[in-house]
Amino acid sequence: MSSVPEVLKYSKDHEWVRLDGDKAYVGITDHAQKELGEIVFIELPFVGDTFNKDEDIATVESVKAASAIINPLSGEVMAVNEDLDDSPELVNTDCYKHYLYVLGNFSKSDYDSLMDASAYTEYLESL
Repeated sequence: MSSVPEVLKYSKDHEWVRLDGDKAYVGITDHAQKELGEIVFIELPFVGDTFNKDEDIATVESVKAASAIINPLSGEVMAVNEDLDDSPELVNTDCYKHYLYVLGNFSKSDYDSLMDASAYTEYLESL
């Protein structure tokens, strides 16, 4: 079974969100990284760009496939995880430590609409 930390919120597209003050850290879930397999490249968004909820915001490429990252919250990209430029496999090592990007000025209602760990676990069991 995939790891689903209680402190995060989740999207049906298998992204996680962690709030830290006025910033929302976004990454992919354990389920997503296991499905993708060995990650070899991550195309991250540009700092300063604004994205709506459910827009493609990044791309994760593995030895198996390329997969779009669907933005779980409307907001502005405040930072990206530059460690992933040279070491995208860090997401396979610990997907909850190695976020993809950080949103600011994000939609609180979008955040509130995400699943908690219990709901996401049930969702995974239904797949």
